[in-house]
Amino acid sequence: MSSPSQRIIQHETEYSIKKADLRSIAECVVSSQNAAMYGEDFVDDCIERYEISSQYVCMNRSYNVVSCDTETGKAPTYNFIITTSSPLPTNEYNNMLEILEQYYPDAGTFGVFISPDLMSAGSVSRRAIPQKIINFVNLTDGQLVYIMQYKIPEATIEYPVVDGSDIDCPPNTMKTYRFGRWQCIEYNYKTSCTGDTIWDEVSMQCVADETRKPLCSNNQTAVLIDNIWECVDPFGDKTCPEGMIARLNYSALQWECIEDPNATKTIKKCDNVAKAPRTRGGIGATLRVRSVSCTDCEMAVVDEETCATYCIPDPSKLQDSTCYGEAIEECSGPSRAIYFGFSPKSRIDGVEALANVTIYLDREHSQNRKFNCMDCGMGEIDTENSIFPYTAVCK
Repeated sequence: MSSPSQRIIQHETEYSIKKADLRSIAECVVSSQNAAMYGEDFVDDCIERYEISSQYVCMNRSYNVVSCDTETGKAPTYNFIITTSSPLPTNEYNNMLEILEQYYPDAGTFGVFISPDLMSAGSVSRRAIPQKIINFVNLTDGQLVYIMQYKIPEATIEYPVVDGSDIDCPPNTMKTYRFGRWQCIEYNYKTSCTGDTIWDEVSMQCVADETRKPLCSNNQTAVLIDNIWECVDPFGDKTCPEGMIARLNYSALQWECIEDPNATKTIKKCDNVAKAPRTRGGIGATLRVRSVSCTDCEMAVVDEETCATYCIPDPSKLQDSTCYGEAIEECSGPSRAIYFGFSPKSRIDGVEALANVTIYLDREHSQNRKFNCMDCGMGEIDTENSIFPYTAVCK
């Protein structure tokens, strides 16, 4: 019983048992991480035994931890799913790294946490975890950590509709089909009423806010026009010649005859490009610009072929505090660049410098029609597809 060969067999058996225990921890972490990715609950005895926990961590562009609820505010820039285990003994670090290298060689963000790095796939690679994530998750040395970044999809996903006609929901709840089944959930309306309107819970729509209704002078009536209360003259009989229609002049609050915009017109070149007249009015009058409305950071340009007026960015307004409030030199370097917040209504093809260049109208680029600073964080600016000061793209 005390022969050397017997002791060798016993030693190999103990090593195999220890290796199986370490692999069980790794498999439990991976199973919990996969379940969190699909929004499911992973139930197993290993969760309690190895203190496995998964949580979502969201960060904004400045790498500050924010709420992951996109319904209550601005959507986060970075979204992570982090699964952790209880700390391993120090003498088990190398054994666990060998397990990861053998069974999970392609999981580059799965490893043993040794502050502030995540050691993965043996000693082949390691990744630094931001300190704000370390503090938020309370990571400690020796924990087995699986961190994965994911993106919240913006496209609408169409699910097959299941017949739910036989489902009756309690009062103050609504029937909704999600996660593959019908559910009764409370009303949660995300409604933004603009101008002088307010949400009516009875009719479930935006209605005029009577508390904002103005007191008008004699022979005038308060009318809700484009969701704004305005004092206008009573609608009288206005007869206009053929080819013209009646329109209310918002500056003078009088009816006038103008050309019918629905009538067919011959498109001709604009011989003389005239500046749009200024809109004037008395104190308290509601004024409206009857041409294209450009921001302080844009300039109006007239198409000589169609006489149409459109707005393009004005680079000379970069020094204007209303268009860009920070110092230009601070938004420079390999990871930062200035860009203009084009909106879907912007005339991008009016800028010659942007010919054959793709302009991204996505969540990463603001559409405020002002100049902004694109911060790629730990990444770099794509210099080939970025043109100062119109567009900036991260690699």
